[in-house]
Amino acid sequence: MYDGQTIGVVVPAYNEAGQVGDVLETMPTYVDRIYAVDDASTDSTWEEVRESARRINSEAGPSAVGGDERDAAARVVTVQHERNRGAGAAVKTGYACALEDGIDVAAVMDGDGQMDPAHLDRILAPVTSGDVTYSKGNRLSSREDYASMSNWRLFGNVSLTLLTRIASGYWELSDPQNGFTAISNEGLRTIGFERLYDRYGFLNHVLFALNVNREPIADVSHPAVYADEQSGINYWTFIPRVSFLLGRNFVERLTRSYVLRMFHPLIACYVLGAVVTLAGVAGGLHALSSPAVDSFLGGMVSVAVGTLGGLLIVLGLWFDVSENEGLVRKVDYSRREVADETTEDLPHVSSGLEVYQDGGTTAASAEEGSQ
Repeated sequence: MYDGQTIGVVVPAYNEAGQVGDVLETMPTYVDRIYAVDDASTDSTWEEVRESARRINSEAGPSAVGGDERDAAARVVTVQHERNRGAGAAVKTGYACALEDGIDVAAVMDGDGQMDPAHLDRILAPVTSGDVTYSKGNRLSSREDYASMSNWRLFGNVSLTLLTRIASGYWELSDPQNGFTAISNEGLRTIGFERLYDRYGFLNHVLFALNVNREPIADVSHPAVYADEQSGINYWTFIPRVSFLLGRNFVERLTRSYVLRMFHPLIACYVLGAVVTLAGVAGGLHALSSPAVDSFLGGMVSVAVGTLGGLLIVLGLWFDVSENEGLVRKVDYSRREVADETTEDLPHVSSGLEVYQDGGTTAASAEEGSQ
């Protein structure tokens, strides 16, 4: 247990032989149950998962988790998909098991070894403290973090950050593809994760579902871990699919948040801005292609109309940012610490407190937080 709550960790894996076993066997002792989900790997991932599970379960003591048909003493639960269903589907399978077991907080650590288990407590603390519903890692909090990424990976991450901010409404988050996450039991029940996207856009879809319910989240800094692993993302299919998903999420979020729940003028700003901008572009093309229209005068009018449309869209964005202000709480463990003597009377703290952007605090020690 951690902070008096049962902890489950979902470990999705697809062709992660050579890494997934280490992920399972280095899991912190305060984790009550591990859900290792093999998404129909074509290498020896499943065999490695089963072998590690047998070794861990033979050494594990009595479990704090029980009440279902699975062995209550089994610390590692192994699940294999009959066919490859996607990264999101593997996480969903683990989430379903965690709910069935009554786990208080369900975390996710990918089977590729990119998430240091020593930093799991950073992700858990904002959720177990009750400050937020969902917590996610952020590998982009410093220049050192940027330097550890390849240029291509960094470009893709920054681009997806911008698009996800617009689509999800969490305007202060970074690194949205970071799968190092934790969510409360209540949060899992609220977002209806069973209906979310099955593949790599799952993380973006989770953020949309959380924002529609106005759930606060934490963006927690942690160092990136990169080795020689190969990304399983096919960018030729990933980019168009996720772009479509984000566009759909954006429209649905605006409709549910600012039309159905309450009417907000930002809807008018977005709609009128889009219409006026398109009218300006169409007018400019007509002015350039029609000999009956003075191209200079027509072009200037089109620019003015397009600029007005752009300003309306920017106004809508400003309204949206204002409405969602404070839903993201930044937790930076690498830069702001309070001296040890100020934390003597606080539980679960050994080296200091990390300060939220909004003034709240969270503990930084895994060992002191475990029970």
